[in-house]
Amino acid sequence: MIAHHVLFWLKADTSTEQKLAFRNGLQTLENIEGVKTFHIGTPAPIERAVVDTSYTFSLILLFEDLAAHDVYQVHPLHKAFLEEFRVFFEKVVIYDAE
Repeated sequence: MIAHHVLFWLKADTSTEQKLAFRNGLQTLENIEGVKTFHIGTPAPIERAVVDTSYTFSLILLFEDLAAHDVYQVHPLHKAFLEEFRVFFEKVVIYDAE
């Protein structure tokens, strides 16, 4: 199993409408074959010193194996998402774990 966790920090001037479009863009990634588990989130209202709530969106994907992850990375839906929405990113951090 491969867990792919992506945290997105959108630019401060991103409008509410743009954030909705971004979230809808993320939702399209669920349609990529090989995605076993899919979750889009925003920071939970948890106030602890060790919890980072500074990001805008979290995307968690689980894949059966590295091969499925690799298919995702080059899939046309993933490339289309990046092409359309990368202009909104201020920062992206990715954690991959097996």
